[in-house]
Amino acid sequence: MHKNNFIHGNPLIFLISVLFFSLISLFGYAQSENSLKIAKEIEASFQSELLEKWYPLCIDKQKGGYFSNFTSDWKKGNSQNKMLVTQSRHIWTTAKVARMYPDKKETYTTYAAHGVKFLKEKMWDEKFGGFYMMVDRNGKTLPDNYKDEKRAYGNSFAIYGLAAYYDLTKDESALELAKKTFLWMDKNCHDDEYGGYFEQLNRDGSPIEKGESEMFDKVAYRKKDYNSSIHILEAFTELYMVWPDEHLKKRLAEMLEVVRDKIVTNKGYMLMLFQPDWAYIPFTEYKVSEERKYVFDHVTAGHDVETAFLIIEASHALGLKHDEKTMKKAKLMVEHSIQNLWDNELGGLYDEGYYFEGSDTITILSKGKNWWAQAEAMNAFLLMAKLYPEEEDKYFQLFEKQWNYIKNYLIDHDYGGWYASGIDQHPEYQKRPKASIWKGTYHNARAMMGCIKMLKEGD
Repeated sequence: MHKNNFIHGNPLIFLISVLFFSLISLFGYAQSENSLKIAKEIEASFQSELLEKWYPLCIDKQKGGYFSNFTSDWKKGNSQNKMLVTQSRHIWTTAKVARMYPDKKETYTTYAAHGVKFLKEKMWDEKFGGFYMMVDRNGKTLPDNYKDEKRAYGNSFAIYGLAAYYDLTKDESALELAKKTFLWMDKNCHDDEYGGYFEQLNRDGSPIEKGESEMFDKVAYRKKDYNSSIHILEAFTELYMVWPDEHLKKRLAEMLEVVRDKIVTNKGYMLMLFQPDWAYIPFTEYKVSEERKYVFDHVTAGHDVETAFLIIEASHALGLKHDEKTMKKAKLMVEHSIQNLWDNELGGLYDEGYYFEGSDTITILSKGKNWWAQAEAMNAFLLMAKLYPEEEDKYFQLFEKQWNYIKNYLIDHDYGGWYASGIDQHPEYQKRPKASIWKGTYHNARAMMGCIKMLKEGD
């Protein structure tokens, strides 16, 4: 027998090899079957427990835009102020649903167009440009709260929603408004010296100086922050995919570098508040009440796993697919969140932690599990499983555990929708509102749509 043909010459070895490769094939088949099973579960929940609960219930047919507040059992709340962030996110969600499901395209395109109309007619400032951050149900600016102020954060979400709507409909007026918003932000918010964008502006586009506003974020005036930066990055990514303008490309590349290289630490978590030159500001350097001292200075795993996805998305939009620097940082952010703020027993990411001076270990400040953070974690874990096949089993198990956590502790199977926080830690949230100006459908819809697509793609 020739040595090179020993498998074919030995019936026992041949049989073992056949069984071995059959087991591999069966294992892959089982994985594929499991992926499809989970995809069907997520899709069924997405349809019946999210989309069908929110739409068309949140469509304000009388005044325009979308209703903001609903009780735990989906009754309309008394206050129906409309925030730019929430309104724009509904546009984005409905536009993406229309693209994903041909049988829903006509209906959800109508829902998205309804929101775009409200943005154009009620929230855009014809005199000074830019979108107001908050209006009442009728589209009028408020005597308190944000008044007639503007935010880069809110305007970035307007870009995000309008770009998605244009991608769906090819409505040039929506794209033009997205372009105008980008240019307005670039003129009024961009820091030409150090890069990045300032967040808080008066109506005329001038910066809000300390003490001029009553808003909770006054400590950040004339500073730069992580949260507006990651969502500006996100918005510019969405816009660049439908409008590959060179100046926009420059700003998108700049924001990728800002987020990845200045905001994310080498440990894999984001710092929160910065001086204009991107010098980090710890909570000890600003004056706030004791109970709010960590508001701009803590580790937020939900934002970290979300940002891991956003920097990869931005890199791909720029044509830098799998660039080593971005991929390494994204993976580090997901790993840091798993190692430091992941509940190994039930699943879910804890809300807040802190590295106290002299310690290499995070102290958990809050064991709450915010709804949006859990959605972002589910998406990030499955994305890592796809991007790193050598660690697929580990990340896929985390993804499965996270989906089970969401099913058991976040989704309301009686009334539908998601609780605002996991009821393993906060059972009282079963009675809390299902919707508010800060709680819509964008995080969980994006995560569920993304996971459905990834699970159905296979290898």
